[in-house]
Amino acid sequence: MTLLKRQCFKIGKSIKTYIFAAFNGIEVGGQSPLFYFMEFNTRVHDLLEEALTEQPTLFLVDAHIDSASHIRVVLDGDEGVTLEQCMRVSRHIEHNMDREEHDFSLEVGSAGAASPLTIPRQYKKHLGRILAIVTNEDEALKGTLTTTDNNGITLQWKAREPKPIGKGKHTVTKEAALSYEHIKKATVQIQFNK
Repeated sequence: MTLLKRQCFKIGKSIKTYIFAAFNGIEVGGQSPLFYFMEFNTRVHDLLEEALTEQPTLFLVDAHIDSASHIRVVLDGDEGVTLEQCMRVSRHIEHNMDREEHDFSLEVGSAGAASPLTIPRQYKKHLGRILAIVTNEDEALKGTLTTTDNNGITLQWKAREPKPIGKGKHTVTKEAALSYEHIKKATVQIQFNK
């Protein structure tokens, strides 16, 4: 074993040690480094699920664990997300993990106002607001979110079109029903009242 590998193992069994070992094709304590990373990943997701069960108005938008054991959690809520709620989730994960076994960093935050909507539950709290949608066919739509269900959404907007008879244009109400699978990107359009 090289000097660098011996020094790495003297530090302890942190996830970084296991990743180092994985890249060098060696085992740590008779277990594959991938086993420890997967165990760590599973433990974090279980703790996250427990924390969200305690706060039913919150839901997970995204959770990512990178190879350096940086945990990034993005939450949203049916009534928004407070700093206190983020702190509760963060503390639940941090207080139930052993830093001697896994060295990690943790970031828990809320989906920002300009963040794209990525899961169906996010749409419900934005009924009546204006959304900008890009479909999988790269069609851009902008309209008021009028309905949402488990299958998709309905947008409504006004457009100027030529009159069917005669010259000029008239205003018509348009509507588009979209399934979630056909939405590439959806963002809430923030409006400031004058």
